[in-house]
Formats: sequence, C-alpha cells, structure tokens
Amino acid sequence: MSAAQPFISGAISKTVNVPNNCTADEIRNVYIEAWRMGLKCVAIYRDGSKMSQPLNTAKQATEEAETLKQTVAKLQTEIDSLRALIGQPVRRRMADTRTSITHKFDIAGHEGYFTVGLYDDGTPGEMFITMSKEGSTIGGLMDTIATLTSVSLQYGVPLQDLVRKFANQRFEPSGYTKNPQIRLATSLVDYIFRWMGINFIPGYGDNAKGNGDGAPAGHTIKPLHAELTAVRAVAPLSATVPAGAGVSAISESVAHFQMDAPFCCECGTRLVRSGSCFRCPNCGTSLGCS
Repeated sequence: MSAAQPFISGAISKTVNVPNNCTADEIRNVYIEAWRMGLKCVAIYRDGSKMSQPLNTAKQATEEAETLKQTVAKLQTEIDSLRALIGQPVRRRMADTRTSITHKFDIAGHEGYFTVGLYDDGTPGEMFITMSKEGSTIGGLMDTIATLTSVSLQYGVPLQDLVRKFANQRFEPSGYTKNPQIRLATSLVDYIFRWMGINFIPGYGDNAKGNGDGAPAGHTIKPLHAELTAVRAVAPLSATVPAGAGVSAISESVAHFQMDAPFCCECGTRLVRSGSCFRCPNCGTSLGCS
C-alpha cells in the first residue's frame, strides 16, 4: 500500500484487525507506522468490539453449547410430532396425471356419468358423478357420495367394505337399466357400487350376476311347497316350537330368491319376486302386482 500510495491522489481504505487485548499504545503505534509509510488513511478494528462480526479469531464455547441445545430441542419436537402420527390413517393422494374410466348409466330414464380415477396399480382412488339434471337435489347428493367415496378410498378403506355397505340400497330413482350385468337397480347408489364391485373386485361379478329371476348365480330356485315341507320336517309348528321359528326358517330358505328383497310388513318373512313386485310366501301379502 505504501508503494502504491504516491501514485494515487486519494486514500486507500485499509482496516487493521487487532486482538481484543490490544492496548491504547499499540493502537497509537499502528497509526504512527502508517504515517511513516506514507499512507493517507487507515482504520483499526478490535476483535469483539461489536455484537456480530464477519471474522472471529476464537470460538465461543458458550454460544456453541447454546446452539447445540436449540438444535436438539428442535429435533426432539419433530420426533414427538412424528410419534403422534403413528397409528393415524395416512392419505394416499392421487398423481397429478392419472388414468380414469368413465361410465354412462341410465336407470329408469335417469341418465348420468361417473368417472373413476385409478392409481398406477389400477386400483380406484377417486370418483366423480355427474347427473344429466345438474343442479338438482339428486345431483348434489351424488356429488357428496362421490366425494365421500374418494376420501374413503384414499385413506385406505377397502372397496369390498364400501360395496357391501352401499350395494342394494333401496330408494328412488330405481328401475331397469341398459347394463346387461346389472339388469335392475334399486337406487343410483346400488347401481354405482355394484358396478364398482363387478369391475374392481375379483369374483364379485360371478357371485352377484342374476339369472333373470332375481336369484344369484350358483343358486337353484326350488318349488315353494318343497321348501315348506323341509321346514316342517326340521321345525314342526307345534306348541313346543317358539313363536316365529317357522317364519324365520322360511325366510332363510328363500333368502337366495332375491338378495335385496324387503321383508313382509305383516309377518316379517323375506318377500320373493312376483312379476315386477314382491309377494310373501308365508302369508301371501303382496306389494300390489299380484
């Protein structure tokens, strides 16, 4: 700096760093030496004279210990938060780009579409339902059902449980459909979840497929008098038989006639299909068609 100073009209800015224990005489000698060398300007900085500085000549043990304690406390907080998540359901979100299947349905003239989004492994993870009369009450209810189904699937609820709970729900609109695999739907919810079972649950279609008379595949409809004869042979209706035992046996014997058939309002026996309605095999009560 002293060699370059004569060729510069201004001063060269230079900071001289001195230790913390530097005395006043030593600082005075720095200025005198700079003057003797021909420097026009010099600055002195004593170590530790400010709260923070870019250059430290010694490590502060107390500060390091405090920093270490803060780091340990932060890590402990994160560990506690992770432990709190153990046992809680974890949502498996869908990818931003995913494959989906869209199906059109028609139940007694009520048309609509529902789309099933798939994970990479081909399992369903979301559902969207659009009715032809968007904005109606039934459209809003179906949107709600689709949202609940999507959240349930993403949180790991088995599709088998959803199908078992929602299939065969009975309410309007209901009726015949254009789907040969689901000839008669007792409600929109019944149709949608039976379709889900047929397409995503192995073997469900074989077990749920009807033979045209309301009985699932694999069952043979026996004459009613033969069923009643077998019931009387097993549990004859006498004073020693509890009341209702015969009715219960009849209900069990004809349960395979129609898996979603209602029960008789007079005696409680499961009804069997008679044309497009149902009839009680025990007391003969009919829902209006026979």
